[in-house]
Amino acid sequence: MERRVGTISRGIRCPIIREGDDLVKIVVDSVLEAAASEDGFAVRDRDVIAMTESIVARAQGNYATVDDIAADVKAKLGGETVGVIFPILSRNRFSINLRGIARGCKKVVIMLSYPTDEVGNSLFSLDQLDASGVNPYTDVLDLKKYREIFGSNPHEFTGMDYVDLYTGIVREEGAEVEFVFGNQAKAILDYTDCVINCDIHTRARTKRILRENGAKAVCGLDDILNAPVNGSGYNSKYGLLGSNKSTEDKIKLFPNECKDLVVAIQDEMLKKTGKHVEVMVYGDGAFKDPQGKIWELADPVVSPAFTDGLIGTPNELKLKYLADNDYANLSGAELKEAISKSIKEKEGDLFGTMASQGTTPRQLTDLIGSLCDLTSGSGDKGTPVVYIQGYFDNYTTD
Repeated sequence: MERRVGTISRGIRCPIIREGDDLVKIVVDSVLEAAASEDGFAVRDRDVIAMTESIVARAQGNYATVDDIAADVKAKLGGETVGVIFPILSRNRFSINLRGIARGCKKVVIMLSYPTDEVGNSLFSLDQLDASGVNPYTDVLDLKKYREIFGSNPHEFTGMDYVDLYTGIVREEGAEVEFVFGNQAKAILDYTDCVINCDIHTRARTKRILRENGAKAVCGLDDILNAPVNGSGYNSKYGLLGSNKSTEDKIKLFPNECKDLVVAIQDEMLKKTGKHVEVMVYGDGAFKDPQGKIWELADPVVSPAFTDGLIGTPNELKLKYLADNDYANLSGAELKEAISKSIKEKEGDLFGTMASQGTTPRQLTDLIGSLCDLTSGSGDKGTPVVYIQGYFDNYTTD
């Protein structure tokens, strides 16, 4: 019988993961138990098993404290006045990092980008900016001027005024705090030449600009806790990027190297089922909320580890293009047969061809990771593993 179902994404319930747990066994057993359940499924070649970065980091025990952050900041930035530029507006993602930074210096000069942070959290609206006469490309505002023009604008979803929140955090740590609002990285150098740039996806450019304009010490968040401090967790590639609040005094870092983990799960599934599945670790997906205009992608990458079968981008034909152009004179069974023939005969890389325009030339791991993030959510679903079937099927797959 002809298959009538395409891609299926299933959240897989798992035990609560603790440090030292055997993730290979837990993930494989959870998938196979789900497959054998009353809502079960048959494991097939090229199915995808994905697990959240959170359970990987938890199993690794990849945690650090505010004191660990403070010690690294003081060692690398000198412990005096430190500029903190372009942080995102987040209690979960940045508040604990800021607490550690403040504990490691005497004064913090925080420069916020406006009207939004890097991932779309708004300080104020574009309409307010338009009405203000402020030029976001050149104008640098102090706190007094900012409040006079824009007032206080609580975050649409959290209700927080992040200027007040970040002020309170720094002062609680006994440090002075000053705010600057600007979009040119070099503006911070009028206040201090020791800077932590907290932007995520533009961090390399920001570091270059700061160094070219005379900064004495420059660290990105990826340079803080990129090695253990007093036995702490760390991430050698991303440092504090991708970290999340664990407790009021501790963060969970992005998982360290975990390619061995995904390969081990792939091997165990092959041994137990005879099927070659792909495996990946995923963090934030890459999609934008249409209401709040917030990009989800606060992690440095969507996937820090994946098996080799997930390397690359989709190579697909656009069915509606074929139907409306190449085979516009066909319908019914003749149209289906013609399109099926085109799919079966497609050769090489289709990038740039008219029949593939409008398909998504993004990395497979970014696309699949976004699907997984939407499937698992970030709340109490209890499904930190996602099982995907049919992702690599096409119109002709039986």
